[in-house]
Amino acid sequence: MMSQKLQDAMNEQMKNEFFSAYLYQAMAGYFESEDLPGLANWMRIQALEEMTHGEKFFNFLCETGARTNLLPIDGPKNDYKSPLDVFEYSLEHEKFVTASIGKLMSIAKEEGDHASEIFLQWFVTEQVEEEASFGLILKKLERIGNDGNGLLRLDEELAARAFTPPTAAE
Repeated sequence: MMSQKLQDAMNEQMKNEFFSAYLYQAMAGYFESEDLPGLANWMRIQALEEMTHGEKFFNFLCETGARTNLLPIDGPKNDYKSPLDVFEYSLEHEKFVTASIGKLMSIAKEEGDHASEIFLQWFVTEQVEEEASFGLILKKLERIGNDGNGLLRLDEELAARAFTPPTAAE
């Protein structure tokens, strides 16, 4: 049985995942307003991924007999100075999520909750990928600087991203 401490922390993380979806959807709206549909697409896909992450926490809590507690979600930041600003902000957000997952893993280890540790391992690996993908785009934007043609090329590149729902095994 999951401890109350871990259950509360899992519910908090579920909120963080759903907030991430909300944040990335807001960023997609910013990119749409800047006529950058490829960047908007990339963020929309990211929002869908974050929704599935929140659902993973919801389902795990239900499967383990723990109580889900959907916590209030604050409004996300909606305005940015530039695409570079968006990706600097989003990379910092992903680092926050990584730290939150690390704290959850520490609680699960301290309490000897092996099922939760195994569940959380997927998120540990996922966060490495998340930070890498945001970091790569950030580096590209830094290289592009004020080159409008470079930004348009990146926009075209990011338009190709498609959502792939996780399989049952993930």
